[in-house]
Amino acid sequence: MDCAFTEHADPKYPVARIATHDPLGNDVFFTPHANTFSIPSSPEIKVEARTEPEVPPFNLDTPVKGGRKNIGILTSGGDAQGMNACVRAVVRMSIARNCRPFLVYEGYQGLVDGGDKIREAGWSDVSGFLTLGGTMIGTARCAAFREIEGRRTGVLNLIKHGIDALVVIGGDGSLTGADRLRA
Repeated sequence: MDCAFTEHADPKYPVARIATHDPLGNDVFFTPHANTFSIPSSPEIKVEARTEPEVPPFNLDTPVKGGRKNIGILTSGGDAQGMNACVRAVVRMSIARNCRPFLVYEGYQGLVDGGDKIREAGWSDVSGFLTLGGTMIGTARCAAFREIEGRRTGVLNLIKHGIDALVVIGGDGSLTGADRLRA
């Protein structure tokens, strides 16, 4: 396999740096230095202009369009790895995007029950979630949610808390429930 590369002399060192591209088109530099992050790049190394469109950087300071949103988060179905990590990520990104996250405890049952089963979450409320398996906010089967009246009660509880959006974390059954709630 042929690999095109260029050599770039560095007057401070006897060995030249080598620049090439990997199969995905990323710039790759080889240098004799032990820690290349502490060495400034040589001014003679020019990176070719890319033809791909520039992707704007993600800015957490950008306000949410349409004002501040309230986001409900619930887990449903059987416990699975990553549920807590997902809850933590949604809570913290919501806060970072100037939204108010609400945790719905005990899944769809908590949505139907309302009251103290729906609580606003803060940054520290999800500290330590990454090291724990399953779901710290609980999950429960809910026969009432299968009926239209149960879903209406759940929607009423969302409205009472001013929740604009609902993030459902779970599998096929959980997403079927979310779809039925949406309909």
